Amino acid sequence: MNITYNEATKALQASIEKAKAFNIPVSLAVVDTGGHLVAFARLDSVYGVIDFAIKKARTTVMFGIDSDIMGTIISGADVHGYGMLNSNEGLLTIAGGVVIRNQEGNIIGAIASSGGTTDQDKEIAGTGASVIS
Repeated sequence: MNITYNEATKALQASIEKAKAFNIPVSLAVVDTGGHLVAFARLDSVYGVIDFAIKKARTTVMFGIDSDIMGTIISGADVHGYGMLNSNEGLLTIAGGVVIRNQEGNIIGAIASSGGTTDQDKEIAGTGASVIS
C-alpha cells in the first residue's frame, strides 16, 4: 500500500507548521514506497537542500528505517560505506528522514526535512509522520 496524495499533504502540512514554529527555512519531501515524490514544499530554503530532502526521504523508504539510523549502519561498514552511499543514485544518511506508517503499522512512504539542524529536521519530519499513523 502506498501513501495517498491526501495523506502526503496532511503530513506535509503538519511538518510545515512545525518548521514555521522553529522559524527556519526548510525543504520538505514526501515519497511513496517506491521512492517517488508525492508532495513537496520549499519554505524559502536554499536550493541545495531540495535534493537533500528528497534523498533523505528516498533513503528512508528504500531501507524501511529513518535516515539517521541508516547512517549509523553505513558508518560501521568501513570500506563498504562508500559503495553503500553511492548506491541507488546516492543516499543521504543524516537525520531528517522518517518512515510513515499507516494505522496497521505498514510502511506507506517517508517524509524528510532539510535545512535545519539535524535535530530540527528529525522533529519536523517526525511531526508530519505522526499525523498519519
